[in-house]
Amino acid sequence: MTGSQPDIDISNPCAGTRARREAISDWRHISNGREIPTESYSDQPKIVQTDDGAWLCCITTGAGHEGQGGQHVITTRSTNLGETWSDPVDVEPADGPEASYACLLKVPSGRVYCFYNHNTDNIREVDADPHGLAGYTGPDSYPDGKVRRVDSLGHFVFRYSNDHGRSWSDERYEIPVRETEIDRTNVTGGRIRFFWNVSSPFIHDGAGYVSLHKVGGFGPGFFVRNEGVLLRSANILTETDPAKLVWETLPDGEIGLRAPEGGGPVSSEHAYVTMSDGSIYAVYRTIDGYPACSYSRDGGHSWSAPRYATYREGRRIKNPRAANFAWRLSDGTYLSWFHNHGGPLVPELTKRNASCAYEHRNPVWLSWGREADGPEGRIIEWSEPEIVLYDDDPKIRMSYPDLVEQDGRVYLAETQKDIARIHEIDADFLAMLKSQFEIAEVAERGLVRSFSEADAGLPAKVAAPDVGRFLERDARRADHGSRDLRSGFTIDLTCTLRDTAPGQVLYDTRTPDGRGVALATGEDGRLTITLCDGQTTSLASSDAGTITAGTRHHASVIVDGGPKVVVFVIDGSVNDGGTERQFGWSRFSPVTQDVHGGDEARIGVGLDGTIHALHVYDRALMVTEAIGNCRASI
Repeated sequence: MTGSQPDIDISNPCAGTRARREAISDWRHISNGREIPTESYSDQPKIVQTDDGAWLCCITTGAGHEGQGGQHVITTRSTNLGETWSDPVDVEPADGPEASYACLLKVPSGRVYCFYNHNTDNIREVDADPHGLAGYTGPDSYPDGKVRRVDSLGHFVFRYSNDHGRSWSDERYEIPVRETEIDRTNVTGGRIRFFWNVSSPFIHDGAGYVSLHKVGGFGPGFFVRNEGVLLRSANILTETDPAKLVWETLPDGEIGLRAPEGGGPVSSEHAYVTMSDGSIYAVYRTIDGYPACSYSRDGGHSWSAPRYATYREGRRIKNPRAANFAWRLSDGTYLSWFHNHGGPLVPELTKRNASCAYEHRNPVWLSWGREADGPEGRIIEWSEPEIVLYDDDPKIRMSYPDLVEQDGRVYLAETQKDIARIHEIDADFLAMLKSQFEIAEVAERGLVRSFSEADAGLPAKVAAPDVGRFLERDARRADHGSRDLRSGFTIDLTCTLRDTAPGQVLYDTRTPDGRGVALATGEDGRLTITLCDGQTTSLASSDAGTITAGTRHHASVIVDGGPKVVVFVIDGSVNDGGTERQFGWSRFSPVTQDVHGGDEARIGVGLDGTIHALHVYDRALMVTEAIGNCRASI
């Protein structure tokens, strides 16, 4: 067996572990996660629970950056929910050909299979795809026509472990992948296969399934066209001789899972979940600004026409060229990971810079899903999203997640390419998210000011609540520098406007020098919020047309001092920018100190209409709570 190591947990996961920062109170901050040991580059942590009670994690790592020589696959074990990890074990050595993008499947016997890319033939370059380069002059244009990153080609292989991941088989086995149109039309005519995988295998109807993302060529943005297939083995759950495993490539025919009709040439990183009626649901990234999805009702042999994924009420979910994963929980419901921005601006931007679609993977948003009846079988209805993870640096990119559920607790693994971590999802957060389709009550926790039309006529003046303090001086620090309170606040109101002309003040605590908070009507049926600490001013607005004359509206403006974002929830829906903007949520300045403003809040100044009720909270509500307020108010 290769790479055998004793199963000894170590208190310091790896040599040179980065010093932990001062503890941050917000559990969503990624620094609060538990680090998984790697060399430097860290990609795609995938975890299975072994029969001896451990977590076994495979990960792609190396001393350099992604795609550099020395990239290889390792595994490590944890027996205490990721608090500490065993010494890494090589599935493939660092001094061999590139080995990358591994995933794990545990079969009923307890054996664990590790599947991964392997550049067995040690190919050092291939030609770029001439169709992908045609007319493109942006970055990554490959002026000599050669691509020298070779971690996404070669052979799809596996090793296995019979001792819960402490060691791996001496022999490496190749999976025969059926050639299809996308292989034959690559620059080698299919002689060299291009592919990779980020998704977890699964067991369905007595067979094992492994995902594969076929690549048609390399060029701007690295992959210029791709599609998804499944590799199905009918005997992997029972056959002990790995050489006798039988594999078929699905779906039937020549074409895998692609973008919806009229979409771009990229569809990849397909994530699969099995459903209660035996269906398989797939969701995957595109370069169209939206994730795509499809259902199979026959075990992966055929799929419904791909469409863009939607929320329960039919609005398209937004996502850039980033992983959009889904998992089924033990209670039969689902979670989906994505980044909540995109739309038609994304493909337009990529015409000038193909790599820009990979950006903005911070923060991470989760939707919760449940099954419902559809015309062809069961479908998944997705909730409005909530922020689950973030980092203070907006350029940090969390992605390639996995989910582990144990003893009623749910954990997410993720990586930013140089640090991989495991995070426990707060139980109260998850319970609230799961209530979203039914909740219909006004949130009470953190409510510090309420106003209703029955209290007084408009305009009105009330004592301003003490909210909006984001930074304070920390006398415990030697330099007496700032302490980030990671606080937030929410303005929640129900109103009917006879006219939506800009400049009507709904709520205003500003002092004569501009310090404070103001919520007002803006251009084109928007709401705008201004935050000013006397030095720094931030402005955010809702989507155009969200406020219409003569209609009773509910609006929650959530100012979240953790990730420093402003989220508008109008009539129970999170503003996502629609087709007009890539982002519906906004960032406010991280150096904003205190926007408390004056001691008086003015409500309804110059308003042509009625504020039926207004609530101010000294915390950022969850989107689900805002939806509960909406249902209780309208």
